[in-house]
Amino acid sequence: MARILILSSWVAHGHVGLSAAAPALQALGHEVTQLPTTVLSNHPGWPHVAGAPVPVGQIEGMIGALDANGWLMAQDAFLVGYMPSPDHVALAVGLARRMRKAGVRVVVDPVLGDLPGGLYVPQEVAETLRDALVPLADLLTPNLFELGWLTGAPLETLAEARAAASGLLNPDAEVLVTSAPVGPRRTGVLRVSGEAAQVFAVALREGVPHGVGDVFSALVAGGLSPGLALGQLSALIEASLDAPHLRIASAAPDWTRAAPLTPTEI
Repeated sequence: MARILILSSWVAHGHVGLSAAAPALQALGHEVTQLPTTVLSNHPGWPHVAGAPVPVGQIEGMIGALDANGWLMAQDAFLVGYMPSPDHVALAVGLARRMRKAGVRVVVDPVLGDLPGGLYVPQEVAETLRDALVPLADLLTPNLFELGWLTGAPLETLAEARAAASGLLNPDAEVLVTSAPVGPRRTGVLRVSGEAAQVFAVALREGVPHGVGDVFSALVAGGLSPGLALGQLSALIEASLDAPHLRIASAAPDWTRAAPLTPTEI
């Protein structure tokens, strides 16, 4: 069992952000402490949505209470997800520094945007995250668009993605690029660590609900290898095709037992 602290968005209905990451980890027997950066009724892609960012001062108060109770640093990993403002990024930076000093592994899912729409956070949020938070990550999980935005590089091939990911690395850090350009009707994860690189390829599927990236980042933050995390995620996707939300709970007897995928060295 791993203990994971997650700082990200939360929705009352559906599975994105914390509401995807936490139940997926809990289904595997892990212990999750949740700090919401924004509280919404549901994913903004639905016709109606209500809610707002959680004030930074309120989150700081929650962090203080967790610390006073002796729970804050009793973690194996700290996962950072959606940040609604530069002040929220600054909060994440301060907490990540504290966690790293205590020996806690820092995982950053740089939630910035995706293709074809591009950025869906304010430019200042993206810049602050790139400049201040990304360098603190022990493990970074950008999608292909986010990797390109963070590095300013055009990414159309695996070789270009590998070079861009290598440029983001700190010593001993690792980058897992989701939605990697594997080939026609294929996608997957590109793993770059030091001089080594691997690719885990899967079929590109239609009708996949929101929250897939949140689950993947949570699984690797929980200590799963990229191959096992992607194997379990692929099984969850297969069980959730054309559903309004990921079937994290109802399909748990199957996806939690899925076999790991085998990588190809590149």
